[in-house]
Amino acid sequence: MKSFQRIAVPAEVILGVVAVVSWAARDPIEPIGTSTWTYGDDFEATIDKIDSYFGTKWRNEKITPAQPADELLVLRRLSLALHGTVPSLEELRDFEADTRADRLRMWTLRMIDDQRFADYFAERLARSFVGVGEGQFLIFRRNRFVAWLSEQLKNKRPYDEVVRDMISSTGLWTGQPATNFVTVGFANEEFDANKLAGRSVRAFLGQRIDCAQCHNHPFDHWTQEDFEGLAAHFAHVDMTAVGIRDTTMRKKEKNKKELEPVEFVVEDRETLKERVVTPRVPFNEEWVPEEGSRREQLAQWITHENNRRFERAISNRIWGLMFGRSYYAPVDDLTDPVDGEVDILDILGQDMRKHNYDLQRMILLIANSFAFRLESAHAEEDELALERLKDTFAVFPMTRLRPEQWIGAMQQSGNIKTVDARSHLLHRFLKVVRTNDFVKEYGDLGENELEERTGTIPQALLRMNGQLSRELSKPDVFTSAGRIAAMASSDEKCLETTYLVCLTRRPGAEEKQHFMAQFNEAKAKDQGRDKVIEDIFWTLFNSPEFSWNY
Repeated sequence: MKSFQRIAVPAEVILGVVAVVSWAARDPIEPIGTSTWTYGDDFEATIDKIDSYFGTKWRNEKITPAQPADELLVLRRLSLALHGTVPSLEELRDFEADTRADRLRMWTLRMIDDQRFADYFAERLARSFVGVGEGQFLIFRRNRFVAWLSEQLKNKRPYDEVVRDMISSTGLWTGQPATNFVTVGFANEEFDANKLAGRSVRAFLGQRIDCAQCHNHPFDHWTQEDFEGLAAHFAHVDMTAVGIRDTTMRKKEKNKKELEPVEFVVEDRETLKERVVTPRVPFNEEWVPEEGSRREQLAQWITHENNRRFERAISNRIWGLMFGRSYYAPVDDLTDPVDGEVDILDILGQDMRKHNYDLQRMILLIANSFAFRLESAHAEEDELALERLKDTFAVFPMTRLRPEQWIGAMQQSGNIKTVDARSHLLHRFLKVVRTNDFVKEYGDLGENELEERTGTIPQALLRMNGQLSRELSKPDVFTSAGRIAAMASSDEKCLETTYLVCLTRRPGAEEKQHFMAQFNEAKAKDQGRDKVIEDIFWTLFNSPEFSWNY
C-alpha cells in the first residue's frame, strides 16, 4: 500500500512555524445570517408543494416516513453536500449558540454564501459539463473552466445564462473560460461535433442520445437523424488565432485561397455515400430563433423557458448532490416528461424558472423540505419495505461519502478551526495536496459520482494505514486531537468534543462507557490522555459512520 510521500517535511512542523501568525491574522468570523439574499413571497408556498408531493405519495403507498433528524445531523449532511466536508468545532459552537427557531435555514444561507460552496459545487457540476480529464492543454484549461463556474455560482448568475455561455461562447479558452466546454471536444485537429452534441444533451437535458449516433435509439424515440441534426449545430465552430469562432466558410485546401461553405457531412450507413446534414432539433422547432449562429440557436433551444427537460435535468442533479442519490437514476438518463403529470423535478424546475434560474434558491428549497430533514433509520425491518422507503425518500438515503468528501471531512476533523479561504496559505496548500493525493490513491469516481458504489479493501487499508490518518490522529499542539487533549476540562468533555469534531454528534451511553474506561485505565497508570485520544480519533476516522452521509 502506498503512502503519501510528496511532502518530505512533516505537516505539523510546517504549520508550527506559522500557526500563531496564521490564526492571529485571520479575518473575524462572519456574523451569522448576514446574507442579503431574500426568499421571495412564494418561498414557503413552494416548500409546501414539495412536502405535499411527498406526503401524498407516502399516503397513497401507505408509507410512514422516518422521524425528523437531529439538527446537528442535518447540519452535517448540509456541510457535506454544500462544502464537501463536516462542520468544524468552531462552526458547531456557533451553531449551538444560535437560538433562532429558523437557524438551520439561516445556516444553509451562510453555507451557500461561503466561497467553499461555489468552489465545491463548481467542481461537481463541471464533471457533467466537461468531464474529469485534462484534455489537450494547449486548447483546454479545465482549471480555468472550474474557476469561472465557481465565479458564476458565487455571483448567483442565472443558470440558463451560464449554459448559453458554455454552448455558444467565442474567444480564447484562457480569457473566455466558458469556451472550454467546446474545446474539450477538440481532437485530431478538429472538433468532434458528435461528442459535443451528446454531452450537451446529457448535461443540460438529462438524456442519453449517444447511441443514436449510429442507429435509432432501441428504447426511446431518439433517431439517428435527431442526433445528426443536433451535431450539425457544432459544424461551424472553428479554432483560430484569436480563439474559438463560428466560421461559415473555410479554405477548400490548405495554402489555397479558394473558400467553400462549411457543412456537416456524414457517411450514410446504408449507401456509404457522404451526405450533408442541416441543423435540426427533435422537437419544438418553434423554440429555435431565426437569428444567431448555429450554436447560439441550439443554446436558446436547450434553455427555452418551455423546455421542461432543461429544468428537470438540473433539478435531478441538484437533488442528487444534496441527497447523495438523484431522484431518478441514472442522473443523466431521464425519460421524457409527460404532459399533465407533475413530479418533484417539475416543482423545483418551475420555481427555478419563475425566479430567474436561481440554483441557490433551489438548494435552499431542498434543504428546507421535510424529506431532507428525515432520519436515515426507520422502525421497518422488512428488506423490501426498506428499499421502498429509500426509493420514495421516506428516509434520508444513506450513501458512501465520495473520496473528496471523505478526505475533506478528515482534514477538517483534524483542525479545531474552520479550514476555508481565510485559513493561512499553508493550510490551504496542504489541503489541496492532501486531497489530490488521497483522491488519486482512493480512486476518483469520475463523472459517475452519483451512482451507487461499494468500498474496496485497498480503500479501507488506505484509511486505516495511510500517512494522513496517522498525521491527523496524532495528538500535538497543531492537531485537534492534541488541542482537545490539552484543553478539555475533563475526560468526559474530551470524549464529547472528539465526537463532535469527527461525527458532529455526542457519544451515546454505550460509547461513553466504553471509552471512559480507557481514560480511567490511563489515569490509573498515571498516564496522560494522549494515547487514548489518539486511539479514539483513529477509531472514529475508520468507523462506518464517518465514511457515510449518516
